[in-house]
Amino acid sequence: MINFEFAKNDMIKKQLYNRGIGDPKVLDAFKKIDRHLFIGDDIIDQSYDDNALPIGHGQTISQPYITALMTELLNPGNDEVILEIGTGSGFQTAILSTMAKFVVSVEKIRELSVLAKQNIAKLNIENIETFVADGTLGWKDNAPYDGIIVTAGSPEIPKLLLDQLKPGGRMIIPLGREAFHVLTLVLKTEDGFTKEEIMDCTFVPLIGRGFAE
Repeated sequence: MINFEFAKNDMIKKQLYNRGIGDPKVLDAFKKIDRHLFIGDDIIDQSYDDNALPIGHGQTISQPYITALMTELLNPGNDEVILEIGTGSGFQTAILSTMAKFVVSVEKIRELSVLAKQNIAKLNIENIETFVADGTLGWKDNAPYDGIIVTAGSPEIPKLLLDQLKPGGRMIIPLGREAFHVLTLVLKTEDGFTKEEIMDCTFVPLIGRGFAE
């Protein structure tokens, strides 16, 4: 049987810290939240490997480094409300919950939303609320948000997500078409937004009606 605690600490050192993830809050979040609790039993021995893993329904849990990098770029504050688009199995959601005041997460696939709720419940996390909905439309009930994280590749920045972001707020989103994306940090300004391209990446596609709004 794999020693999950050893594997987790080894992952944090080699995959995160040694690659430049230096924010103590992010590293601490990965110490607190066990990734193997969000992985299917059939591949649980791969929980701390350096790659994305399938979670069913054609979706994946991101590579640990990518999850950490996106969290570090978003930089949630303990007084901030964050919107996550794409709950998946709930790992990124749980990581964000250790740093933010509250996390609202939207998942289009009902079965994954149910799975995420079950996974999050194991950890008794109380500052997360999940919904089954089209992520390209955001979740306006709790808007505006201090930060938005999109865990699927989008051909463009969905207008409704930008509308639901506070001025001065940050959005981290993979932008591009097909399987070729660029992880992009979007900063909303009083009169628009700026973009900073971070790195090439590959995500499952973001699908929804928000691009036509």
